[in-house]
Amino acid sequence: MLKIAGYIVVLASVLGGFMLSGGMLAALWHPFEIVIIGGAALGAFLVANNLGTVKKVFGKVPVIFFGHRFNKPFYLDVLGLLYEILNKSRREGMMAIEADIEEPQESPIFSKYPAILKDDGMTAFICDYLRIMTTGTMAPHELEALFDVEISTLTEELSEPSHAMNRVADALPGFGIVAAVLGIVVTMSILGEADNALIGEKVGTALVGTFLGILAAYGFVGPFSAAMQHEATEEANTYEAIKMCLVASAQGLPPALAVEFGRKALLSEQRPSFAEMEAAVKGR
Repeated sequence: MLKIAGYIVVLASVLGGFMLSGGMLAALWHPFEIVIIGGAALGAFLVANNLGTVKKVFGKVPVIFFGHRFNKPFYLDVLGLLYEILNKSRREGMMAIEADIEEPQESPIFSKYPAILKDDGMTAFICDYLRIMTTGTMAPHELEALFDVEISTLTEELSEPSHAMNRVADALPGFGIVAAVLGIVVTMSILGEADNALIGEKVGTALVGTFLGILAAYGFVGPFSAAMQHEATEEANTYEAIKMCLVASAQGLPPALAVEFGRKALLSEQRPSFAEMEAAVKGR
């Protein structure tokens, strides 16, 4: 909802200031300018990206506006899940968690954390590395190196939708100029037969194209790209916290200390306190 409120502030400030200075709102309504700018931006977006990135971008729209999940309860779920699975492996042996990691949807431990199970990628990430740990053939530093390689790749993949939108934001002022130039071309074509009022209207229409391109870039698409990047950073940070927990466990630390390593890796804005994590773990 914060994102929607921000867009409302942008529109209210720009349009409100325009009207208060004596402008007529109807003077800004030129649908063909929107078609030129929006259509060119969409076409360039489709050309510049593969189908997977396009799907990710459109899939992120409801998430950014309504579904932000990287908050304290979600992090407590991640740490709680890791604590329980590591505690079971420490008490009963690594092979005791084999059924949990092979069929996480059927696992009594994973079932306590539906927010994690909904994320197939994160669930697979956790299970893959627990599966590696059950083999007992990889040294902790080797495990950490493997984590680093995969998290680096994941970070790039998670950031690609925001990069795609940022490229659109960079292009929008240029498309606004394209619309403006086309408007001037139309104006020049009627100079010999039009009166001053019509010429002024056509020039105003051309200027609106520049205005719409710049407003869309810096007031809407650019901020949305930044929000997507922030979401990607938080998700990558969650994977980093998972890595810290599992590497600490592989080094022989008890589960309570292993999840503390993960907690410390989380961004401070939504990081649970030690007491909150301890209470959540004990509550489970």
